[in-house]
Amino acid sequence: MKRLTILASGSGSNAENIVNYFKDNNDIKVIQVLTNNKNAKVIDRCKRLTIKCLLFNRDDFYHSNTILNLLKETSDYIILAGFLWKIPVNIIKEFDKRILNIHPALLPKYGGKGMYGKHIHLKVLKNKETKTGISIHYVNENYDEGAIIFQKEVSLSDKETLASIQEKIHQLEMANFPKIIEKVIKQNG
Repeated sequence: MKRLTILASGSGSNAENIVNYFKDNNDIKVIQVLTNNKNAKVIDRCKRLTIKCLLFNRDDFYHSNTILNLLKETSDYIILAGFLWKIPVNIIKEFDKRILNIHPALLPKYGGKGMYGKHIHLKVLKNKETKTGISIHYVNENYDEGAIIFQKEVSLSDKETLASIQEKIHQLEMANFPKIIEKVIKQNG
């Protein structure tokens, strides 16, 4: 069985979707969710889903091997679902090609530090883009620059709003992220 740890910083809708997708799967299981935000709604979602959720701080993540050691003991893959911190090199090296992230834009456009959530969608609106989408990629040492595994685009009209773009992206994330995680794990073993 392949064990997944999800890292999340926010509401946890992607985390919940992934947990539910794999709940009856005998080959892939979400073992735990780790969060760096004591106010993240993902904590309440985990309680409801009866999934272990651990809160960690910046020192544990960047200046010690605490999180690395926990992940080595418990996890085969790491899934970033709205996680806003850069992953330390020691974790990336240990989990090479086993850390996946979802990004709410068609990379390489609108990637990099500070490019997440509504910040991306507002730029998409400002630039009058005719399409946007999601990218699922491996994580490397740079924000949003790992090898792209999957992209799905959606057309935009000139009537789009922040809310309508957010909804379109959310639907793409919900429909595709768990399936692509499963596909990658089955291909890589």
